[in-house]
Amino acid sequence: MNATTIDPKRRALGKGLDSLLPRVQAPAAAPSPEAEGGRPREIPLDQIDRNPFQTRSQVNEEQLAELAASITANGVVQPVLVRPQANGRFQLIAGERRWRASQLAGKKTIPAILRQVSDEQAMEITIVENLQRADLNPMEQSRAFERLAREFHMTQEQMAQRTGKDRATVANFLRLLKLPASVQARVESGELSFGHARTLLAFEHAEEMEKAAQRILALSLSVRQTENYVQGLIHPERAAKKDPKPEPPIDPNIREVQERLQRALGLKVHVEDHNGRGKVIIEYARLEDFDTLLEQLAGD
Repeated sequence: MNATTIDPKRRALGKGLDSLLPRVQAPAAAPSPEAEGGRPREIPLDQIDRNPFQTRSQVNEEQLAELAASITANGVVQPVLVRPQANGRFQLIAGERRWRASQLAGKKTIPAILRQVSDEQAMEITIVENLQRADLNPMEQSRAFERLAREFHMTQEQMAQRTGKDRATVANFLRLLKLPASVQARVESGELSFGHARTLLAFEHAEEMEKAAQRILALSLSVRQTENYVQGLIHPERAAKKDPKPEPPIDPNIREVQERLQRALGLKVHVEDHNGRGKVIIEYARLEDFDTLLEQLAGD
């Protein structure tokens, strides 16, 4: 296959934050230039307040413990981002997991870079930073994109540029908000994957989505089986004579890796493992998706 030329306007993952960190001229009462600059400084953890604009609603405690162990052994590799407050304390802008893990590791201070930014800038930085890390669950990502659209009036194309994602991926996440609350909760808990959720959107009514979601969970259907099942309900004339049978159980570790890759790439991913050897299959439907995948994997 001949790869198309990558659009130079499309930003690679991780570059969007730079455009959100303008060097705002500090007023007379603001901290001195030494306190606000590109070089990190050690700040006591108990002087930093949690970010009120945080998008993440769930934190994996096991992963947080692993990060704390890493910080104990190697320290905090990447400084957090904070802004000074009028009361002499600091407010976290980006890096909540590092901040929490440092507390868990028993650290007294954390390296931090200071920025003088407005509430609006702080909120936008927080949302974009979380989306770029790609470790939010699908519903958290959907709500984060919705906030960018609602509070900052961004188009889907602008959101894609800021976060390094494909516009179609942004649109798919926003569509998840059309799911009924009960189905959204199952997606957020990990019972249903992004692929399952997107397939359920083929139904017009919430009741149909809820009933199908229950059936998917009861039969442990894969995304492909779910697609066939849903199409069979929508087009009975094409339905199979028998209900789809559940696939053999997938190792929980393999399933977690597979779903993390799907969330990170916004594409369907299948992991095959046989005693430590196997392959990762990434499916894409358009050359634009392939270009985005190339950017993310190659770092161009």
